[in-house]
Amino acid sequence: MPWRGWACARARSPTEAQRRSAAVFLRRRSHRAHLVALALVWACAGWAAAAQPGDLVVLETEGATRPTLHAWGRSWPVRRISAQRWRGWVGVDLTVRPGHYVAEWRFSHRRVREAIVVRPRAFALSHIRVPKAMAEFDAPTLARIRREAEAIRRCYRDWRGRAPAFRFLALPTEGIVSTPFGARRVVNGSPRAPHKGVDIAAPRGQPVIAPLGGQVVEVLDGFLMGNTVCVAHGDGLVSVFMHLDEVKARKGAFVRAGEIIGTVGQTGRATGPHLHWGVVFRGAALDPLRLVANRATNAVKGADYGRKDQASDGD
Repeated sequence: MPWRGWACARARSPTEAQRRSAAVFLRRRSHRAHLVALALVWACAGWAAAAQPGDLVVLETEGATRPTLHAWGRSWPVRRISAQRWRGWVGVDLTVRPGHYVAEWRFSHRRVREAIVVRPRAFALSHIRVPKAMAEFDAPTLARIRREAEAIRRCYRDWRGRAPAFRFLALPTEGIVSTPFGARRVVNGSPRAPHKGVDIAAPRGQPVIAPLGGQVVEVLDGFLMGNTVCVAHGDGLVSVFMHLDEVKARKGAFVRAGEIIGTVGQTGRATGPHLHWGVVFRGAALDPLRLVANRATNAVKGADYGRKDQASDGD
């Protein structure tokens, strides 16, 4: 069972040292001391769930009939965990401001409200420089970029199937975090939208695996995104992988967790070989690394987010 050993405790924010670490090296498995990511925020009965932007909140309730779960204007998946007990998952989008929010369980004859407190989260500042052609676009190029962005948004709206038990995700590739989730980006001196994923710098050609099983719902060669693969895991949980060198998955195919879907590359707008990995859950952009179990981390001396020689992108 993926939840065995979890205790009912108030969620704690990452330490200041963790937030300030300049770079993180990611390994799938390590016998060294490791940091288990703040992957899920568990809300216990009578307590408010304390979360941050990019977190996944787990809620539970009791009732004889199946409820629905609603928060931030959308519905969220619910599973039965015992005869009269239900578990639901709610994503806290990157753009959610700190404050007090409400999730609502809706039964046929009653409603139960639960508080979600969103705490502030510090985000890195990422400066990158790219050729002018990758920052200023003529009308045909801009139209292409918009079409490709809409194709990715359609992937995020794919809620088919059920996610396999909402297990922790596997790390799709190993490497150094060159741009973290939520980074406030400045491209050629111009502020851009926050980074809705994580960039993992790694050697060109290194395999990229599916972090969870699912269906490949899009494969495209984007102007900015480069070779891109979208995998719908079910229940509205979708992963996107950008800047691939090779694509080894075809649209419509089903992939298993751990199956190779491509290789690390530098296609599209990229300052070096890396993987851009994004996770969206029913429209909420989540921090992929907070969904990875037993993530081994080591600070890399001399690294700095946004350094010109680090692999990054404009996605």
